Parts: sequence; structure tokens; C-alpha cells
Amino acid sequence: MPSDIDPRLLRAFTAVAEELHFTRAAARLYVAQQALSRDIRRLEREVGAALFVRTTRQVSLTADGARLLPYARRVLTAHEELAAAFRPAPERPLLVDVGVPVGTAYRVLEEARGRLPDSCELVARFHSGLTGAAGELLAGRLDVSFGRYAGLPAAVRAGLEHQPVRLEPMAVLLREDHPLAARPEVPLAELAGETLYAAAGNPQTVEWTELAARLFAGRGIAMAEPFPEIDGSQEFVRVVRKRGWSVLASVEFIEVPGMVLRPVVEPVPLSPVSMVWRRGLGHPGLAALRAVAGQLGRRDGWLTVPEGGWLPPEDARAMGVAGPVPSGGAETTER
Repeated sequence: MPSDIDPRLLRAFTAVAEELHFTRAAARLYVAQQALSRDIRRLEREVGAALFVRTTRQVSLTADGARLLPYARRVLTAHEELAAAFRPAPERPLLVDVGVPVGTAYRVLEEARGRLPDSCELVARFHSGLTGAAGELLAGRLDVSFGRYAGLPAAVRAGLEHQPVRLEPMAVLLREDHPLAARPEVPLAELAGETLYAAAGNPQTVEWTELAARLFAGRGIAMAEPFPEIDGSQEFVRVVRKRGWSVLASVEFIEVPGMVLRPVVEPVPLSPVSMVWRRGLGHPGLAALRAVAGQLGRRDGWLTVPEGGWLPPEDARAMGVAGPVPSGGAETTER
């Protein structure tokens, strides 16, 4: 008997020995019956013995076949154990916080999913706020989030890495009957005297509220009073409609019935969006997200500062923006 019998032949033999039927065994192995019969004949030649008695009515094991069966099973078991020992472990799912199912982060996530094999899972979470996500990133309860990286404390940033993704133009969400709703764009100066909701009171989104405060300063725009954290887009829509707020938002935002989204101009305030993860994280899903973010950014000019763009200096540095970007209140411009 040869010492290097092909495991495929033993697998064919075992299937026929257990089914005692060539057609059923072929179906079990997903092979043609002719191919299965050839493998059995080859194995019989190699072991030098007939393994089955075939008649028009039935298939049965010979004495040599019955003697071979337990050995074949042990060899196949050992073969499977060997393959399993060196089979790459499946990647664990990567948990990605995208805030809402629309906009920059969600577009990056969806594009990355389309480029990964089914074995690599990107699981979306819809919680807003990089401040709240940062602690979970550091603790390993979350893998990736998106938001204003420069708005995090330096001690927190030390444990994180980030990749600039987009400078999102800001917008204002207005009731349909608001006097400014008829305008295709809203000059920032026209918001003087308005009160805008910017998530004040939500400890998860401190970086966004602070950015809004920088934008409102010296321009006569009031911040809506602190309100408890609003979790989820459905609850956000309910509360905003009930309270009749105007809302500072980004140009890609969830739909709110009875309200319209208008870009803010003169200047164009920019919301800096980075992809953020804990330092040292390695995962093919993260690599795919980073690649997609870079490709979309280059294709669509996501990191290009528009004419008249506004961005605080620390955000410009974090986002790698070259050249001066106006910032500060209505009366100040830092360069």
C-alpha cells in the first residue's frame, strides 16, 4: 500500500461506505458520479484490494473495505485538524460609529463594505459625538468613529490616531415657514438674532458645541439652552419638530419633515471630520475604511477649503490644511 494516499480518495471512499450508494455519495461530495467512481477505482488500485461489492441493487463493503474504513476516518480527522490549526482565524467584526445613516462617515462605511469579503464584517453604530466615542475607543469597546479630532483633549488624543477625511460645509436646518427658508443659501450675518440648537448640554458632543460657540461668537447668534442628550435620529426629529428649533448642521443631514436644510455662506463654516481609532489598532476593515476615505477625498475634493471657508486654526492644523483659513468671530480673522 502506498504511504501517500490522496485524502480526496479516502474522502470519496468514506462517503460511499457510509451512504452505500454512489449517487447519494456523489451528491454529498458535490462531484459527478463518474468522477466518484474513478476515485474509488484508483483507491482500489493503490491499496491492491476491492473495497466494495457492487450489484445492480446494492453496494456493500468487502472485508478489506470494512478494515480500511476506521483508518480512513482517522486520517481524514487528522487532516481536518491540521488544516484547522493553520487556517487564518476569522477577523472579528469592526464596530464603526457613523452617527447617522447619511453623510460622510456613512458613505465611507458603505463603500468600504463593498470592497471587503463577507468574512470581514463592518458593524455600524449610530451614536453621535466624538467626545463620547473617544473613551470607548480607548477602552476597546468601539473601533472607529468620526468627528472633530482637534476638539478632543490632548491627553485623549495621545491614545488615538486619526486620518482627515472631509471639511464638511455647515448648514442650518429651518422650519419651512421661517423667513430664511426661501433663500437657497443663508449668509451667516442673516442668522444674527437667531437661536440655534448645537447640542449644548449633550456630554457626548462637546466638540461640536464648542465649534458652534466659536462660530457664533461676535455674530449675534445665540446658542439654544442645554438640553438632555438626544439619542437616535427618530428622537432627534421628534424633539426638533416639537420645539421648533433652528439647528446648526452639515450640508448632508437627515431629513426632518416640515424643515429645510440651507447651506451657510459668507463665510462658509467648515466642520472638520476625521476618522479616529485607538493607537495600534490593526484590522483589514480599518485599512479598507482608510483607503476609501482617501480615495473619496481625492475624487470629490473633500479636503479642499472652499473660497471664503472658515475654520479654527487648531482644526486647520489637525486637518493638514495649508495656508491661512479665516477663523474667530465676526470682528476677528486669525492668520
